[in-house]
Amino acid sequence: MRILLIHNRYRSSAPSGENRVVDQEGEALAALGHEVIPFGRSSDEIGQWSLAKKMSLPARTVWSRETYRELRTALHAHRPDVVHVHNTFPLLSASVLYACRDMGVPVVATIHNYRLECANGTFFRRGAVCHDCAGGLPVPAIVHGCYRESRAATLPVALAMGLHRQAWTSLISAYVFISASQRDLLRGADLAPDRVFVRYNLIPFRDRPQADRTPTVVYAGRLDEPKGARLLMAGWDSYRRAARESGLKLVIAGGGALGDEVAEWASSRPSVELHGPVSGDRCAELIARARAVLLPSAWEETFGLVAIEAMAAGVPPVAADHGSFAELIIPGVDGALFGPGEPDALALAIADVDRNPERYEEYGRQARKTYEQRFDPRQSVEELIDIYQYAIMHPARS
Repeated sequence: MRILLIHNRYRSSAPSGENRVVDQEGEALAALGHEVIPFGRSSDEIGQWSLAKKMSLPARTVWSRETYRELRTALHAHRPDVVHVHNTFPLLSASVLYACRDMGVPVVATIHNYRLECANGTFFRRGAVCHDCAGGLPVPAIVHGCYRESRAATLPVALAMGLHRQAWTSLISAYVFISASQRDLLRGADLAPDRVFVRYNLIPFRDRPQADRTPTVVYAGRLDEPKGARLLMAGWDSYRRAARESGLKLVIAGGGALGDEVAEWASSRPSVELHGPVSGDRCAELIARARAVLLPSAWEETFGLVAIEAMAAGVPPVAADHGSFAELIIPGVDGALFGPGEPDALALAIADVDRNPERYEEYGRQARKTYEQRFDPRQSVEELIDIYQYAIMHPARS
């Protein structure tokens, strides 16, 4: 099968699990003998643009003539059986859907976030979950200035959502949601139910590492408010106030908008080890040696890549009990859940990890079994190929 993969890569300064997923799925398809043709742009390009070109970005977000022309040329040259669309924001735009329609190529779209109904893609605003735009036009997003906390920046995003809503609901042959909870939260998008599939992200198989456990818990991810960086700091302080001196250490790997704030906080706490952004291999090493991985996300995660990567390493995830975590993790079996947005609940969960290392070692063994049974990468890629076949056999008719 010949597959053209469309993806607008996120900035390299903000490590993206979505970029990794796209790369890993492309590699898995190629390994099975399928021809994979990448098509896309990188948001890193914007930093090299002239001021005049940067000023044109809002218009390009709504409609990119350049992308439309280039994609039509690529489709004519490669004649793919199917196009797989991932992220189109901000450089590609919905123009990719129209180009595929005009060239008669079926489209599969993996929906990685909530941007079908939310200007910033997270259902999260000013420190709290927000569903004001769900099921309707994104007028509240403009009023609130949801994207980058700016009405001016939000306007073109909301305009693109409104103008191309029909394209997103009528020009796609198959939609892939990366969790059932994400699908349910986006029911207001009014997508044809028979074209909707739930398929978890592909997590490559790795032999379970034989690392010696250390009395550590790990946070690996972006340091920003939606990911729960402030909740992590508050929860850790609450845990340490009640913990004995020989308690756990917190290892933090990552960077982001709150990086300086986290670094200042960590500098006065000997129990915290801050690594900053690290390579994938180094991150895997830190996780493999931990007693548990912490996922304090304040937004309703659509999947939670680190949770399953931890499971693959035989390390149990300890996560906020909302979004996809509630379906990915079986509390008391392969991990633990705590009340979302509650620092004291996180502190109690960390204290449980501290007091019961044998219990969490058993959770880790079960977590590895969960990964093998529910997230087998071979089964994942087979499911993706089946979805491609469905799209080819049932092309959307606008």
